[in-house]
Amino acid sequence: MLFGLSGIVMYVPAIYAGVLHDLHEARSFFYSGTLVLFVFGLIALAMSHTREAPRSVDHLVALFLAFTVLPAVLALPFYEGLATTTYVNAYFEMVSSLTTTGATLYDNPDRLSPSLHLWRGIVAWFGGLLMWIAAVAIFSPLNLGGFEVTAQADPGTDETQHGPRIIADPRKRLARAAKALIPIYAGLTLVLWVLLMIMGSQALGGLMHAMAVLSTSGISPVGGLENAQAGIGGEVMLFAFMVFALSRSTFSNETGAVRRDAFWRDYEFRLGVLIVVLVPCFLFLRHFLGAYEFEDSQNIGAALRAAWGAVFTVMSFLTTTGFESTDWQAAQEWSGLSTPGIILMGLAIVGGGVATTAGGVKLLRVYALYLQGYGEIQRLVHPSVVVGRRSDARRIRRKGAQIAWVVFMLFAISIAVVSAVLAFLGVGFEDAFVLTIAALTTTGPLISVAAESPIELAAQSDAVKLVLAATMVVARLETLAIVALMSPELWQK
Repeated sequence: MLFGLSGIVMYVPAIYAGVLHDLHEARSFFYSGTLVLFVFGLIALAMSHTREAPRSVDHLVALFLAFTVLPAVLALPFYEGLATTTYVNAYFEMVSSLTTTGATLYDNPDRLSPSLHLWRGIVAWFGGLLMWIAAVAIFSPLNLGGFEVTAQADPGTDETQHGPRIIADPRKRLARAAKALIPIYAGLTLVLWVLLMIMGSQALGGLMHAMAVLSTSGISPVGGLENAQAGIGGEVMLFAFMVFALSRSTFSNETGAVRRDAFWRDYEFRLGVLIVVLVPCFLFLRHFLGAYEFEDSQNIGAALRAAWGAVFTVMSFLTTTGFESTDWQAAQEWSGLSTPGIILMGLAIVGGGVATTAGGVKLLRVYALYLQGYGEIQRLVHPSVVVGRRSDARRIRRKGAQIAWVVFMLFAISIAVVSAVLAFLGVGFEDAFVLTIAALTTTGPLISVAAESPIELAAQSDAVKLVLAATMVVARLETLAIVALMSPELWQK
């Protein structure tokens, strides 16, 4: 189904390229889309009478193949349209887009035509939508992707198989999730696009920035928000819509979250807001105190710009979007940190909410670890105390912190392994570490801002690019899901 849909979607940039009179790229997308639809039709016809009842693992395998095989198909029009790149580069670009990482080999936006930029944005947008649907229809039944913290069954096992509840066929669950979430996802994107154009953004730039925020890909056709022409008003709009990556309760009741009318009491959302408030205070408090001591009233405007730049950028990297505010440079000057890359990487590692398009460890797991640590401190201070469960933590299972710690350790081990592999392939230690964090958190813009100087991704070898592509896939599915795929019990269901 995804392969057939990808063929249909290829006609969109084909039409756009035709409108721009770029006939070579229009033919590339049109021919690729037609070829994909033809091949998909033959495969579907051959398998039309051989379908078996799907198992719990089948959809997880299909999702894995979607992130590994589908980019090879999506790279066809990109490779043919650009005509000055290798197929490995095109494949890397599509993996980066589909996993909503947003890392690009083409730092100069003028290298790509508008239709190629649009194709990257569309692929990333559909990648985000795929994760929304997969969270409801695949990860939730298998207690993966963050749901293992609140579920009663163990990760990688279908909770519904052990209880009295009867659920719909997995295919019906996918259809129901798509029917519920596609209108919300598309509607939010359309609203944000219109708002950005009202603020002065160009049509293509506004559309791609809207898709980038909803998918948390951070893909921009103009090289960032400083060239978006939407000003601070546009940044405010983007900031408001980044909220949907902090908690699933902001857009869906399908994933077992708290009720939508009570999302202010959601611990993921509150923890995200707390981080967005505290980290910017830390960033520019030192300089602000110095300016206050000398009563430099002329710096009030600079302080406000620095505060906004820090708040927006922290929110952006916490949700793994990776957009920098136009006032981020002012925020850096007030913080006194020339390159606060370690802070941005830390934010990306924490990540956004469960069942959202954000990457990272996820806020829910961090909150579970906080509750466990708080309880342990209480026991150290008062050994005989009976620690009760807070009302807002009743959904956290008793072993939630233990599983969250396992996920965190798997994440740390992944950092060590991937960094070592990249170093073996000739990448410097610092660059290897930044590239690993960017790939594992699906926050591609870290490659440009986290190191002392931007890393030239295009100059890396094909082996490095393929390792990073594989890391992005693992990050998008999460290591726990990859481990679950190796479980014999799951394959027997």
